[in-house]
Amino acid sequence: MLVASITDAHPGSVADALRALSFLGLDERTGRDLSERITRNRRELARLRRREHELGALFSSARELAAERDGDVLLEKIVDRAHQMMGSDLTYLSEYDPRTRELFVRHTIGSVSSDFQVLRVPPGKGLASLVVERRSGGSVFRYADFEADRREAGIDTAVKAEGIVSMLGVPMLADDEALGVLFVATREEHEFTPEDTALLTALADHGSVVLQTARTLRSLQRAEDESRRALSRLTEHMIERDRAHSVHRKLVEAVLTGGDFGTVATTLSEELARPVALYDQVGNSLAEAGQGLAEVDIPRDEEMVRALRRSTESGRLVELEDDGPVAGVVVFAAGERHLGTVLLGRGGFPLTDVDARTVERAAQVCALLLLSQEAVAEAEYRVHSELIADLLSADEERRQDAVARGRQRGMETVDLTSLLALSVPTGQRGRAVRLAVSLAPSPSLVGEHQGLVVVLGRPGLETRAEEIRSGVAQHLKGGVLGVIPPEGEQGVQFPLVKKTVRLLEALKVSDVLAETSDYIPYAAIFDTDAPGMTHFLHRALGEVKRYDAERGTELLRTLRAFVHHGASPTQTARALNFHVNTILQRLERLDRVLGDGWREDENYFRISLAVRMDELRERFNGGVE
Repeated sequence: MLVASITDAHPGSVADALRALSFLGLDERTGRDLSERITRNRRELARLRRREHELGALFSSARELAAERDGDVLLEKIVDRAHQMMGSDLTYLSEYDPRTRELFVRHTIGSVSSDFQVLRVPPGKGLASLVVERRSGGSVFRYADFEADRREAGIDTAVKAEGIVSMLGVPMLADDEALGVLFVATREEHEFTPEDTALLTALADHGSVVLQTARTLRSLQRAEDESRRALSRLTEHMIERDRAHSVHRKLVEAVLTGGDFGTVATTLSEELARPVALYDQVGNSLAEAGQGLAEVDIPRDEEMVRALRRSTESGRLVELEDDGPVAGVVVFAAGERHLGTVLLGRGGFPLTDVDARTVERAAQVCALLLLSQEAVAEAEYRVHSELIADLLSADEERRQDAVARGRQRGMETVDLTSLLALSVPTGQRGRAVRLAVSLAPSPSLVGEHQGLVVVLGRPGLETRAEEIRSGVAQHLKGGVLGVIPPEGEQGVQFPLVKKTVRLLEALKVSDVLAETSDYIPYAAIFDTDAPGMTHFLHRALGEVKRYDAERGTELLRTLRAFVHHGASPTQTARALNFHVNTILQRLERLDRVLGDGWREDENYFRISLAVRMDELRERFNGGVE
């Protein structure tokens, strides 16, 4: 108790304490040494107790670090622990951004200023930047005396708002990489000791673990997200590739197994989930799958025409930007020859590059199909044309040989006694033959002979003749003249068919079905072309028509009735419901227009022929010359 009283004694009473020790038989020097030793021991005990408290707090922080998974909660606890252990007025943690080299306040305890809680420290400014640069702790006894070149207006304002006077900061490091700074500050002057720095550094190390873990987790999360996105892109790409491979396989099978355009359209429509339509070079439908493209008018859609032009130049799928039913077009061609067009409708998903390449390959398959069909048709076309030429020959031996060749091909040509001839422009005859083949009843023989498309069929062909002619005309988008002779020996009938065609063409008739029996007299007489026929009619009737046009008379009508009624004025008057004198007066005017000799045999024969031919032309095309 005496020793305790000595060590607890006020320094002013040390002499009294020493005198008390002298009662124990100790001299003054021994007593002083004993007193100093006891004082040092008590100080060491106090330090050890404080250290024990600090270590307990650090162990507690470490346990929390191991147990807690929320980084923000851990950082808040570390700041709170530092605040309690350091006895500071303000404690805060600033995180370092290596990209911008800025520090921004993340967690605070004891702050009274909202500006301070969102403070960002620019590079090279403030105590925080100094700590980061040196990678060691730093303190200021009086912030007002801090280095002037490191001061910054925003920081000064925030420090002043908090009333901060002294502050200590230590770095939060991970392999010498600065993650942030942990600060304690007081609102009165305070001298921070090395022990303060060591304790705050220990807590900062715990914070470093949290920040490093958080960064690692963020990095892992970004890597995971990127991996998921990459996997998603790869999955989508694989789906696209699988879809493309499926389309390619089916399209190749379509070519190899004799598939048609319907197979191509259906395959594309099913795999791309959108309507598809295929058209030939003149806009006729080849095939369609799905709904919505049947009413598309390609020539009248200006944007589509531009898209087709671009696709022709590039060979690529061209997407349309409007909201119409067509999403994209691609032309299929052979060299510079435009063969047709693929139209894609709107679908449930946007087209990818892989899908676009798939459509382009489908267009190439369409071109192959069309060329293959043309090649087969061309071979059949030549064979059938040769058979038709021999069957229509006047040479009996050639006809018999053609019958034999027909039997070798499984066709009884002796039954093909009906004939239809179509007059088609030279460049479209091949296509007209293919169209006629698809329209003619089976069995039929279709080919080209002497400039005409000829269809030989069984009796009854005449009932389908107009359907064939109009079908070919519709697909060729132009007038087609058709001529049929009576059923019988076609070799004998064909020369009259040719003459009838020439006669009607001379009259500029181009879109009717005619029977040779209606034109036998004229065909037997006339064998001319359109200019010759026009010249003949103009010389015979031109003056009469001009006279009527200038004076409003009806001399041509009177002349026609006169010809049809045997050159009898009486019958003519009766037919026109006029008095005979009126007819005689009109005949006199015709004498002045046509000349006095027009009723003589040769002249009258020519005039009567001209009248009938003019009426024939007017019946078909309104008399247009």
